[in-house]
Amino acid sequence: MASQEDSFPRGGLKKKAHPEKAPQQPIEHDNLFDIPTEEGSRKRKRSQEQAAKNKRPKAEKKQPSKPETEQYGILSIEALSEGMRLLGCVKEVNNLELVVSLPNGLWGYVQASNICDAYTKKLNEQVDQEEPLEELAPLSKLFQPGMLVRCVVSSLNSASKKKSIRLSLNPKDVNAVLSPGALKPGMLLTGTVHSVEDHGYLVDIGVGGTKAFLPWQKDQEYIKQKSKGTKMHVGQYLNCLIKEVKGNGESVHLSTIQSEVSAAIATEKQNWTLDNLLPGLVVKAQVQKVTPHGLTLSFFNSFTGLVDFMHLDSKKTGHYFQTQMVRACILSVHPRTKSVRLTLHSSFLQAGRPITRLCHHLIGAVLNDVPVQGFFAKAGATFRLKDGSLAYARIMHLSQTEKSFKPENFKPGNMHKCRVIDFSPMDNLALLSLKTSIITAPFLRYHDLQPGQIVKGKVFALRSYGMIVKVTEQIKGLVPTLHLADVQIRHPEKKYHVKDEVKCRVLICDPENKKLLMTLKKTLVESSLPALTSYREAKPELQTHGFISSIKDFGCIVKFYNDVRGLVQRKELGAQPISAPEEAFYVGQVVKVTVLKSEPEQERMLLSFKLSNDKKMEGPAQSQKKATVQIGQLVDVKVKKKTEKGLEVSILPNNIHALLPATHLSDNVTNSQLLCYWLQEGDILHKVLCLSHSDGHIVLCRKPALISAVESGQDPKVFSEFQPGMLLTGFVKSVKAYGVFVQFPSGLTGLAPKSVLSDKFVTTVSDHFVEGQTVVAMVTNVDEEKERMLLSLRLSDVSQEDTAVSSLTLLSQCLEELQGVRSLMSSRDSVLTQTLAEMTPGLLVDLVVHDMASDGSLMFSNGSVPGLVVRASRYHQGGKALDPGQRTKAVVLHVDTLKSEVHVSLRQELVNRKAKQLKKDTEHRAVIEHLEKTFAVASLVETGQLVAFPVASHLNDTFRFDSEKLQVGQRVSLIIKSTKPSDIGLFLAVESSVKKRTPVLPSVAPEPVGEESEVMSKLLEKPTLPIGEVVTGTVKSVKATHVVVTLENGLIGCIHASQILDDVPLGTQPTAKLKVGKSVTARVIGQRTLLTHRSLPISHPSSSQTVSELSIRPSELEKDVSNDPSTQSSSPTEKLKQYPPGQTVICFMRKFNVIRKWLEVEITSDVRGRIPQLLTSLSFKVLKRPEKRFKIGQALSATVVGSESPKGFLTLSLVGPHKLEEGEVAMGRVVKVIPKEGLQVLFPFGKVGKVSIFHLSDSYLEAPLEGFHPEKMVRCCVLSNKDPVLTLSLRQSRTNPRMKSKIEDPEVNSIKDIKEGQRLRGYVEAIKKLGVYFRIGPTLVGRVKYRHVTKYFLSDRTLYQTYLPEGKLLSAKVLRVNRQQNLVYLSFLPKDTGEPDVFPESLGLPLRDQGKEMLSGQPKKKRKLEEGDHGDSKTKQKKQKQQESKTKLKEEEGSEPNVKPGEKSANKGKRKMPELEREQEKSNKKKKQNFPPEEDDSGVEVNYKEEKKKRLKQPKKEQPKPKEVPRLQLSSGFAWDVSLDMLTPAMPPQEESSDSEEEEASQATLKKKSKKDKELEKQQAEKELSRIEAALMDPSWQPETADDFDRLVLSSPNSSILWLQYMAFHLHATEIEKARAVAERALKSISFREEQEKLNVWVALMNLENMYGSKETLTKVFERAVQYCEPLKVFLQLANIYTKSEKYQAAEELYGRMLKRFRQEKTVWIKYGAFLLQRGQADASHRLLQRAFSCLPQKEHVDVISKFAQLEFHLGDAERAKAMFESTLSSYPKRTDVWSVYVDMVIKHGSQKEVRDIFERVVHLSLAPKRMKFFFKRYLDYEKQHGTAETVQAVKEKALSYVEARSTLTES
Repeated sequence: MASQEDSFPRGGLKKKAHPEKAPQQPIEHDNLFDIPTEEGSRKRKRSQEQAAKNKRPKAEKKQPSKPETEQYGILSIEALSEGMRLLGCVKEVNNLELVVSLPNGLWGYVQASNICDAYTKKLNEQVDQEEPLEELAPLSKLFQPGMLVRCVVSSLNSASKKKSIRLSLNPKDVNAVLSPGALKPGMLLTGTVHSVEDHGYLVDIGVGGTKAFLPWQKDQEYIKQKSKGTKMHVGQYLNCLIKEVKGNGESVHLSTIQSEVSAAIATEKQNWTLDNLLPGLVVKAQVQKVTPHGLTLSFFNSFTGLVDFMHLDSKKTGHYFQTQMVRACILSVHPRTKSVRLTLHSSFLQAGRPITRLCHHLIGAVLNDVPVQGFFAKAGATFRLKDGSLAYARIMHLSQTEKSFKPENFKPGNMHKCRVIDFSPMDNLALLSLKTSIITAPFLRYHDLQPGQIVKGKVFALRSYGMIVKVTEQIKGLVPTLHLADVQIRHPEKKYHVKDEVKCRVLICDPENKKLLMTLKKTLVESSLPALTSYREAKPELQTHGFISSIKDFGCIVKFYNDVRGLVQRKELGAQPISAPEEAFYVGQVVKVTVLKSEPEQERMLLSFKLSNDKKMEGPAQSQKKATVQIGQLVDVKVKKKTEKGLEVSILPNNIHALLPATHLSDNVTNSQLLCYWLQEGDILHKVLCLSHSDGHIVLCRKPALISAVESGQDPKVFSEFQPGMLLTGFVKSVKAYGVFVQFPSGLTGLAPKSVLSDKFVTTVSDHFVEGQTVVAMVTNVDEEKERMLLSLRLSDVSQEDTAVSSLTLLSQCLEELQGVRSLMSSRDSVLTQTLAEMTPGLLVDLVVHDMASDGSLMFSNGSVPGLVVRASRYHQGGKALDPGQRTKAVVLHVDTLKSEVHVSLRQELVNRKAKQLKKDTEHRAVIEHLEKTFAVASLVETGQLVAFPVASHLNDTFRFDSEKLQVGQRVSLIIKSTKPSDIGLFLAVESSVKKRTPVLPSVAPEPVGEESEVMSKLLEKPTLPIGEVVTGTVKSVKATHVVVTLENGLIGCIHASQILDDVPLGTQPTAKLKVGKSVTARVIGQRTLLTHRSLPISHPSSSQTVSELSIRPSELEKDVSNDPSTQSSSPTEKLKQYPPGQTVICFMRKFNVIRKWLEVEITSDVRGRIPQLLTSLSFKVLKRPEKRFKIGQALSATVVGSESPKGFLTLSLVGPHKLEEGEVAMGRVVKVIPKEGLQVLFPFGKVGKVSIFHLSDSYLEAPLEGFHPEKMVRCCVLSNKDPVLTLSLRQSRTNPRMKSKIEDPEVNSIKDIKEGQRLRGYVEAIKKLGVYFRIGPTLVGRVKYRHVTKYFLSDRTLYQTYLPEGKLLSAKVLRVNRQQNLVYLSFLPKDTGEPDVFPESLGLPLRDQGKEMLSGQPKKKRKLEEGDHGDSKTKQKKQKQQESKTKLKEEEGSEPNVKPGEKSANKGKRKMPELEREQEKSNKKKKQNFPPEEDDSGVEVNYKEEKKKRLKQPKKEQPKPKEVPRLQLSSGFAWDVSLDMLTPAMPPQEESSDSEEEEASQATLKKKSKKDKELEKQQAEKELSRIEAALMDPSWQPETADDFDRLVLSSPNSSILWLQYMAFHLHATEIEKARAVAERALKSISFREEQEKLNVWVALMNLENMYGSKETLTKVFERAVQYCEPLKVFLQLANIYTKSEKYQAAEELYGRMLKRFRQEKTVWIKYGAFLLQRGQADASHRLLQRAFSCLPQKEHVDVISKFAQLEFHLGDAERAKAMFESTLSSYPKRTDVWSVYVDMVIKHGSQKEVRDIFERVVHLSLAPKRMKFFFKRYLDYEKQHGTAETVQAVKEKALSYVEARSTLTES
């Protein structure tokens, strides 16, 4: 199989090529990424000459770009499907779910129950215990934002217009495609911690039958880095590398060492296939095709993947070429199409590394004049922001409406105004919107709302708990019922209506959980007093408004904004004392209070209702403004002025004063100075962190490392959260001689002693660290009492990843900030500043020598820019002697924007550098040209190109000895990391090794690069035919929807089915009129380009051929095309617009899509359509098998319903326009069955309707919903479409009024439909104090008073619940109707309804008048009679169970029970041996408890009287003799499904003697024995012998050793039960081979006449091989058994074994063999049918029955139908079973055996009404008197058990009338 998968990785076998053409066999054109419009099955057969020739350039221009843009389109929700595997990034971690970022800007949600099975189990335990479990870690400890996860789409839920993506991280779902045998060392898998063991962790990797183990030593690094020094918890998500595989995948050892996981690459040796390919795997790939929209890559030789434009490496975009080797990461794998998407982003190429950038600092910002970078049709556009980063806007966000969208406005360079709305971590792109509504929206996110803020919104919905207000499209808030007005209102719906505009004030806003609470209290909304949003704002004497949240005896609790609350003591409630506060105040009352005292740390506050004179509290108002910013909050600021300390800024939007120190502008100290220098007043900085707040002074921070730590949650807020081993990001607060104090974002600090500052010896601390420097610290010691902690800054302790990766990250960040500085400079008015901003490293400039400085460097002048200093050091003069005024060329090395200096070089190898494409990860020698503090600029020796590489490898790497410092002119070895220069003109690289540095710099001339000769092979093209020309050709081939024609000039033409006839007869196939070889005359109506069979993505990308579209329609041939505009080409979207909804079109059937459930049709050659299955017909017969009704190529008349322009399809209908208006009949599909209410039905295009149980049928049923299930198709009539949910009816009188069926229960839709005295049927609704509530219509409920319920008197009300359960169908009479109050009074009494009383007469209840007398005289009732009845019923149940157990026992003995027609079949096939032995053991135990021993009845007879006699005779049977050996009745067997590790060796009792006893025995034998001793020994030996003989004679004795079994099998060699016990004995001792040997002995010892005994052993041996052997050993035993036993029995037994052991695939294959070999045996068909129904494959079972009819003789058909119907009753659809019985009995009405079985089945599965209906039909048949007597007896017994006295009497009267009629007939 492996070889087959390798040969055909996408499934399906290709036709073998001609042997001569075998070497030229191409790879088939890869259409994995084509949208459904491209999945045609046209065969591209071309001659060798035509395939080798290219198309004309003109043809290329005419070809639209649709296929390419759609092929490389981005993912959308519509493109996803359940089971699709994706790579995602954790965006948010909530309490019970994760928000996961998916590729192309999509989002998904993972519920806590979809993490893993072990975590779900812990959650359930916590719910059951109703208290938190210590070992259950919250999701925030298991997942961190930025973590990459592999996930599976579990469901796509539709909520209104939006769809939500539900994901699963459960390894069982993610790795379900893997099997134990597919696991190989080196594979990278994801898993979760299943349990913590003594030496490691058991990891759940989701592969069935495989145990994964992670040893302690392999997880220490993970614990240190990711788990913050603590042990991992159950459910912890891991990226694991398989280190070792044991036992064919049964056990694997894992590793989580980051370096090993990061370096993991998927290879071909690991045998990945398209079926089990997983996202997140890093592969080596080769570029196959390069387009402006993306790349096509090939990997693993035969697999193809796609990279869209979002996932190209931004630094390499535009530099990719064919055959280029790249490293890529798999993003997604589609389960159906097997299409693979990949990414080339560097952040994904090291597995296990989290994504660091999760948010964009400009989210919410409105940006002006943003230039367009590129436009992608049907996808969107990219923009270049001012900081140089890319942003993306989807096509839907490029304009306010679709009509206003103009593609010409988005040419590269065009400027637009937009707003940043989000950030996609998976794409590393900011998401923009150009919609005016979004740009002008005051609020975009919940983060934009602040407590106390006034907002406007619209009423969205009214609920019982409050009102939902829609602030924006993305923001909704709740106004609780308490806050709808100043006073509580009872009917808010009268005051507020949906879509009303309201003005609210924010009470609480929780952006993390997206919760918003608001108030509509007018006093609070319009209050001019300051809003109290924190305890720190509450200053004494501050007056504000609040509302009373609760009233206590000691006072009132008043609540403010942001959940701030305070207490008003009783003495402060008013000027006069108030004794009862609850009488004076009410909850929700708005009050004005004065703050008396506030304690912010304890969150306590004292208030007063006693108000002093109103004062303007200016001081508190100012402090309130200052305190609105919390520590750790991200804000936007505006620069006010510069100071010595840094920048004084104002926090927007409240203009709160704050300080941004210069050292906190960047992680890089040098860049901090640059930013502080170039930032000016009025500049706005986004995403600034509030670092500290004390005494009104707010200190801010803009360090990216600290902001990232806060966003990812890696900043402990309180001291107790610090744990040793944690790695945290902070900054140097102060430098002391003894160490460094490090402060963290939360404000807490720790000390790093001098000894742990560096791995190097520290002499002076200030040489290593400076104040404000960003560092990473590891917590080494925590003193919680003193709140002190010690830290380590050593690189060996804090380095988390490879130094090359960390150093490259620092370099990229530094250069990005330098580019940001250039952006600031370019916006200044100074010419010098703008010139400095435009000069980048690598720029070639013409200069004039000005002078030579004292240090030997040359100074150059530039007269146009005064103040610009250009300098070339002595080293960079290149040995030239230049005089002042001399002109020369120089290369810019570095621009010092702080000093306004430009460093240049005159060296020829730099001036004459060669431009060469550099490959990533290649090593080059370089010469250092310029040095900065954090990076160095070098030139490559080979080409002279400039490269930047980092000097520091980590934030803490700040000190170097003199011997370690780099020097200009020194040679180093660099590894290139970017193939495209950065924004400042430098390639990025890292140093490969310090050992490769050389101090000498010889001048090396660059080697000449030879010019590559370009070889162009241009083949001649055949001319294309002009549109409109009439041509002649010969039919080459005829397909269902088109005809291929060979034209006279050798070109190929195609005639679509729509271009053959002017008037196409419906139901015909127009292409059938043309035959191969026929000559035709046609007109050219278009051109189409197709890829030929020689097309290869790399070597033959242009092997295509132009095909002419032809027409032979008479009207087309006759018309003049010179002025015909129809010949002009139009886009596919424009063509779809030519078909408006309601138009009737002729289409041609292409195929039926079974998965999507629609017909795919073609209207023309380039216009296709889809017809949903429910719109193909109103006939159930057609809907069930549409592929039979509609043939491929058939002409159909359809109505246009709509079009899906993005997908290029028309949506059609064969049943007319689908409008769902009132009275319209349409087909729907049941999606939900609502108990006791009705059905929920789904129509095409998402419309939903509801069906009441009163509209399911014209005749109400006892169980109205019994025949309905999800996915069932129903015919519906629309009753009302006023509401969003339609009101439907399934009544035949509505859906098919022509039938004029009898309406037994008329519709009751309102009280107007009923009148007094009318008799109605309905369902019991409820039993209340006032009576029984009875539902008689969808919206109408009547009441039945207790005196009108029954004629009996009931003192026990519980009988009402028993005999009048909810949903019971009854008849009632309308007594009175009160139409003013909508009241209906009903009666159940027999005198009113004509039906029996609701309580049966058998209860012996007194009549109502007698009951009252008994109630007065006898208060308590005795129920001895009832208890006796219960006892009798229990005795009967016991006897019935005994009978069933014995029947099962006989079945399991191997002999088929003689199932006679009419018996109650409880047999479900033979069971496998372990269950047989368990049942046997149970039966033996029962025998000891006064059970009859062994019985010979093989089933239940048809004759009812004989059945009763057998039951009476059973206890009289004699017990068999002990000498007889039982057959297949195990008293102690073994379980065949016991695994080897569960078996324990059985030790014989003789061997349990100790060494001392053996020594004593040996010493006793040495002594001389006396005569007396010898006699004693002889007597003891005789006693022992007699004891053994007595034991052997005891029937309850059990053998204990192998010798015991040998004696037994010698005495009874033909007893299979003894042999099976002997085998079980060896299996319990884990001796498999001995058990096999015993089985072989048994087969040789048992007589050939004992066929059943031999079969038992064969079955046991097959069971043994199935459990403990291999497939080959089982096959050998099976083939031998077939030779020696009856083959059919052996086949059936093996099929049963496969089914019981859940090997369903093997069982199906075996049944297929049986159907070929035993097609005349009905048992095989019945067994296979039962197997299919047990698997839930009802349709396959139905098809099997039809096959059985064609194979079995006619006489067997009735029995087979009866058996299949019984199976349907037990395992399938009861309604179908009834239909099968009815159909059979209509053809064979006198088959009493079928009638008897039908009666039994309906009694067991049907309602009483159905049972009585069948009995009524049977007793009116004209059968023999003996048979009629049997059925009357059955009928009478049924009524005695389930009916009433009246029904029993009715049966007796019918029997009497039958006897009288019979006697009359005899006399006559």
